[in-house]
Amino acid sequence: MNDSTLIEIHLDGRWVEAASLQVFGPDRCRIDYLPQYQFSAIPEPLSLGLPLEAPPDALLRRDGLPDEFDRRAPPFLYDLVPQGKGRQFLLKQLGLADSDNLVFPLLIAGAFNPIGCLRLQSAVDFYGQHTTVGAQDEGFSLEDILAKSEAFLDHLSLHAMLAAGTTGVQGVAPKFLLTQDADDRWFADLALPDDQAKTHWLVKLPRGRADEDRAVLRNEAAYLRVAAELGIRSHAAPVLHGDMLFVRRFDRVVDAAGLQRLHQESVASLAGVRGFGMPLSMQEMLLAIRANVTHPQAEAIEFLKRDALNIALRNTDNHARNTAVQRLPDGTVQLTPVFDFAPMFMDPEIVPRSSHWLTPDGKRRVTDFRQIAELLGALLPGQEMRAVLTELKTFGAEVARLPEVARDQGVESAVLDQCLLSIERVARELQDLEA
Repeated sequence: MNDSTLIEIHLDGRWVEAASLQVFGPDRCRIDYLPQYQFSAIPEPLSLGLPLEAPPDALLRRDGLPDEFDRRAPPFLYDLVPQGKGRQFLLKQLGLADSDNLVFPLLIAGAFNPIGCLRLQSAVDFYGQHTTVGAQDEGFSLEDILAKSEAFLDHLSLHAMLAAGTTGVQGVAPKFLLTQDADDRWFADLALPDDQAKTHWLVKLPRGRADEDRAVLRNEAAYLRVAAELGIRSHAAPVLHGDMLFVRRFDRVVDAAGLQRLHQESVASLAGVRGFGMPLSMQEMLLAIRANVTHPQAEAIEFLKRDALNIALRNTDNHARNTAVQRLPDGTVQLTPVFDFAPMFMDPEIVPRSSHWLTPDGKRRVTDFRQIAELLGALLPGQEMRAVLTELKTFGAEVARLPEVARDQGVESAVLDQCLLSIERVARELQDLEA
């Protein structure tokens, strides 16, 4: 493989060519910002880890060996690589057998509508070659979608499932990106022009066919409402329709100026992680967040509160791509609203917690927030440390309210009953903290 394409970024309501991407193999490349972009009036970096002044070639220094150029795919590109159902769909379209190093074959064809504000020009061309606009251009009603009507499924099929964002979102659960127009008609995301879009949705289906899969999805809606009730940064309330969860997208903003796509980047990318399934410690995640956000203290508190809720409500799916930051229109960089917050301890595939607080030697996991507070002392400045501990201690009282809040927000008894011990433990540990 020796291809080249352009990376485009959505700024000021339009797609702008920002950088060239030369591909030298399935996971090797060179990225070079275009001069006309670097010196334009509105340049933004493609990644918080790839500043506009970054040279296209970086040396990879190895002890005892000659230096060589680092041609590995930069970490932010992994946020654009299709995973889960989208990956399998695209591999079938491309006639490829799956492999860990298929970074660029999947990007070149699949990164035409990822979450966030980036896309590859080659993928836009691929999309145009493999989709056709169907006759049902007037859109669909919610009833059509919920009934999985033949016309709606044909609409997705005519767009080869691509317009619905199958390749644009990561994760195991089936997901679709749908858009509403001003008349509240529904379309596959790319089937509706930007200037006609009013509201953008991520629609999730159960990960599998077991009763537990459906229970996880049902309670994800309630978990997200619980998070909002406890003051965690949240977006619009999710809506559950049968076995379909409708979540308003927070990487899209429609205002008087039109549609804006917001930059979104995973903590895995911020921490320099290439590939998938490589766990980061909670300390590494916190440091990566603090190094990139506008207000480190506030985002550290937000991150720690989310972790407390994850443990209390037993959401074990806490890997570094389930936490991300976004760049707001005013330039503020902060954690996104919470997402993928669900009772994953119930999942039939047994999803383990992948990111842990570790002792300084990295050999032992720390689970008690009183001990976690000691670890924070090595990460946070003194004055900030006191503020963080004060906030966490206060949050302990909120965690103690979780049984009541969870019931009020619709968490099912079969789920909540299995969380009561962890809720009590986390609340006690937080309230025992000394600021």
